[in-house]
Amino acid sequence: MIKKKTIQDIDIEGKTVLVRAEFNVTFRPGTTSISDDSRIMATAPTIRYLLDHDAKVVLCSHLGRPKGKVVPELRMTPISQRLSQLLGQPVIQADDCVGADVQARVEAMTVREILMLENLRFHPGEEENDPNFARELASLADIYVNDAFGAAHRAHASIEGVTHYLPSVSGLLMARELEMLQGVLESPKQPLVAIIGGAKVSDKLLVLENLVGKVKTLIVGGGMAATFLKSQGLDVGDSLLEDDLIERAGEILRNADERGVQLLLPTDVIVADAFAEGATSKVVQVSQIQAGWRIMDIGPETSAQYANAVSESGTVVWNGTMGVFEWDAFSNGTKRLASTLAGLNDAITVIGGGSTAEAIGTLGLAEKMTHVSTGGGASLEFLEGKELPGVASLLDAE
Repeated sequence: MIKKKTIQDIDIEGKTVLVRAEFNVTFRPGTTSISDDSRIMATAPTIRYLLDHDAKVVLCSHLGRPKGKVVPELRMTPISQRLSQLLGQPVIQADDCVGADVQARVEAMTVREILMLENLRFHPGEEENDPNFARELASLADIYVNDAFGAAHRAHASIEGVTHYLPSVSGLLMARELEMLQGVLESPKQPLVAIIGGAKVSDKLLVLENLVGKVKTLIVGGGMAATFLKSQGLDVGDSLLEDDLIERAGEILRNADERGVQLLLPTDVIVADAFAEGATSKVVQVSQIQAGWRIMDIGPETSAQYANAVSESGTVVWNGTMGVFEWDAFSNGTKRLASTLAGLNDAITVIGGGSTAEAIGTLGLAEKMTHVSTGGGASLEFLEGKELPGVASLLDAE
C-alpha cells in the first residue's frame, strides 16, 4: 500500500488549515455532557502540531445523524468547550460550516487560533458528497488535513470531496492508524494471530476471507461462531444463525485447513434461555446446545484455549467481542482475552475500533495495547483489503 504525505511533510507556517476530525462523541443520556472524549484527545496532537508551526486551524466534523437538518442538541459547542479545556486556549465556535459569516470569521483569524465549524451533517451536501458544498468548505483554507480515520471509509464531501480543491495530507492520528493497520496486513511481526468476534458472520465475512491467507492462527468467537459450528453439523439451539452463510463458513474452515492455518472455534460456550441481561445461563459443550438456548459468550475452557493461542503471538489483531460484553454475565470471554493481551510484553497488539475498542476502554486496558483504532467500520474495511476513500484521496508520499 502506498504511503501518504502527512502534516510533517509540508510547509504550514501562516497557512489556514482545514482539519477533518472525528468528533462524533457520545453524550450522557439526556445531557450535553460528553461521556467519552477519547476521540477528541486522539486528534489533539495534530492540532498542537499545527498551532506550534504557526498555522490557523479550522476544525470540522460531523456529530450524530441530523440528516441534513439543524438539530440543536447535535451542535458542536460541547466539543469546542472540551477541546478548549484540553488545549488550554479558546476554541471559537462558528454558527455554520459554510457561508459568508464563516468566511469572514476565517479571514479574521490570526496564527495559532482555532475555529470549530458547525456540524457538517446539518447540510445534506455533506453525505451526498455534493461538489458545491465541498468547494465551499475548501474555499476556507489553503491546506486540507484528514485526521478522521473513523470516517475515512465514507465518500463524503469533507472526506473525499474537498481533496479535489486543496493539497490534502494526513494528520498524525490518521498516519498512526495507517501505519499500524498496514503493518498487520503487510509486514507483521510473526506469528500473526487474528481474533474475530461479534454477532454476525455477514459483518466479518470479508475480513475472515482476507485474513485467512495471512495469519498463523485465526480465532473465532462471539455470536458468529454459531454459523461456523452449524457448518460442522452441530446443533446450535436458538443461537443467531445466518443460514445463507453456513456454506461460506464451511469454505473458510476448509481454506484454513488447506493453508495450514490453525482456525479455532469454541469447544464450550455460555448459553442462555433468552437474549436478556438477567436470563438463566449455563456452560455447555458445543455438542450439547439444546433447543431454547442460545450462545451468549465463549466458555471457560475456550477462553483458556484462546488465551494460550495468543500468548505465543508476535502480532495480534482483534475485531469483535467474544460475547454480549455489555452484560456482565456474558463478558468473561472478552475480559480473559483482553487481560491476556494486556500482559503480553513483546507482542504488537492492534485493537479494531467500535465495540472492541469500547470494551478495552471499559476495562481500563487501552494503555496496555500497542494501538486501539478510533475507527470501527473503517478498520474493518481496511482489514478486508478495501481502499478507503478518505485515504486514497490524500497525496502520496514521495
